[in-house]
Parts: sequence; C-alpha cells; structure tokens
Amino acid sequence: MYSDMSREETLEILADESPDTRLADGFEGAMIGVARHFTRTLAMYDYGKRVEVLMQREGCSHEEACEYIEFNVVGAWVGDNTPLFVTLFSE
Repeated sequence: MYSDMSREETLEILADESPDTRLADGFEGAMIGVARHFTRTLAMYDYGKRVEVLMQREGCSHEEACEYIEFNVVGAWVGDNTPLFVTLFSE
C-alpha cells in the first residue's frame, strides 16, 4: 500500500497519521520515507545523504559534517516524534 511513494505522498501520510512528527529543516533531499513504530509514524532520513547536503550547503569537510550531525542531529532528542536517521547498507 505504501511502496513507491513520492516525497509529497510521504509528507501527506505524515500530516494525516502523525501531524506532530518532527522534520529536519533544510534536509528535505535526504528524506527517504516514513517508519512506523507502534502508534507512531516518523520521518526517516538517509544519514549519508544528510552528510552530503551539509557538505554542499556549508562547504565543510566530510569529517566536519559527520561531527556536526552526530552532535546536533543524531544526539538531539526532540520528543517522541524525533526523526530517524538511517545508515543504508552498500551493495
């Protein structure tokens, strides 16, 4: 039912099912979908894409981007609707 959704469809599902879900502003290009956990629907972001977005946007190194994300993003708890940051396996 929810496979092969566009970003717009994904955002509609979040708005309908979990309007309190937190999104990571400025990292729209790294959003890869939604995750369902018990009664919650959460935004999911590709960790590697977030690093790339930050490197391009801020002109920082890979190491600087990873350090920033670890401290300010992955390490930040903003409640039960905190987004998930996924590291994908390589092929």
